[in-house]
Amino acid sequence: MDNLDDIASLEVSTEADDLKPKKISNRAPEGVRTFTVCRQSDETGVSGEGVVIEGCMFATGHTVIHWLTPAPLGSLAIFNSFNDFISIHIKPHPKNNTIITWDDGEQTIYEERG
Repeated sequence: MDNLDDIASLEVSTEADDLKPKKISNRAPEGVRTFTVCRQSDETGVSGEGVVIEGCMFATGHTVIHWLTPAPLGSLAIFNSFNDFISIHIKPHPKNNTIITWDDGEQTIYEERG
């Protein structure tokens, strides 16, 4: 392919299965995982209770979260790792009894130990 005409002549599939994100084995073997954060309590009174965050973790570990408050837009935050996110927004608030649920159904519960 020497020029733009060659690129323009390529056939591109629009089949749903062909368009789904795929794991890139040589660069990012795990793909993207999505999750929600449910707070059963809100000790600060800022974010509220229930599902307050939706997020995704990339194969590199980089994590992006979308706060669902304040409505209607919320806000976005980017972390270098999922553990950084947990250390900042989950572990400092054990009284919230937070449940993280991944797209495959895996759950982790962070609760106050007494």
